[in-house]
Amino acid sequence: MLTIREAEMELKTGAGLTPGSWEQHSRSVGQNARRIAEKIPWLNPDKAYVFGLMHDIGRRFGIRQILHIFEGYEYMLALGHDDIARICLTHSFPLKNSDTYIGRYDCTPEQKAFLEEFLQNTEYDDYDLLIQLCDAISLPVGACIMEKRLVDVALRHGLPDFTLDKWKAFMNIKKHFDELCRCNIYSLLPNVLENSSENLF
Repeated sequence: MLTIREAEMELKTGAGLTPGSWEQHSRSVGQNARRIAEKIPWLNPDKAYVFGLMHDIGRRFGIRQILHIFEGYEYMLALGHDDIARICLTHSFPLKNSDTYIGRYDCTPEQKAFLEEFLQNTEYDDYDLLIQLCDAISLPVGACIMEKRLVDVALRHGLPDFTLDKWKAFMNIKKHFDELCRCNIYSLLPNVLENSSENLF
C-alpha cells in the first residue's frame, strides 16, 4: 500500500505530466473519503485518502476517456499495488456493467471484455463504494450535493439510456453511508452548500 506521502507525490508527478482539474478533483475525493471513513470503525481513513488520491491516476498518461481506468490499473499493478489498481477500475461503475461508462470508449475490445469480467467477478467492499460515492460528490473545489455533480456530468455528456439506473445506484450508495455514519454525510464535509450553488452553465 502506498503511504500518504508516496500517493501525494504520485499525484503531483502525474499532474505535472498531464495538467488538469483531475488533480484537484482527486485531492477532493481523497479528502472527502477520509472524512467519511473517520466515522466508520472498520475503515482506515488514511487508506481511504490514498484510494481517493489515486483513483484517477491513469490520467497521468494523457487526455483519456475510459482508457484512463485501464492505464491506472496497469500502472498500479506494475508498482505492486493491487488494491489501488482495483479502485482504478471500480470507481466509475456503481452498476456492474461495462456499458455504463459516461464518456467515450477509447479502449480496445479486449480491454472492455476484461473490464466486464472483472466487474462481474468482484464483490464490492466499502472502499469501492466509498470512492464511487466521493467521485460522485467531489468537485475540484470540494464536496457538493450529489445531484449537482450528476447534472453537471449529464450536461457535458448527455443522458444515455442507463442514466436513471446509474443515478439510483449512486443514491443508494449515499444512503448506505448515511446509515453507516448515522448522519447525513454532507454534514461531515465542509462547504457543501457553497460548492453546490456554483453555476452549472
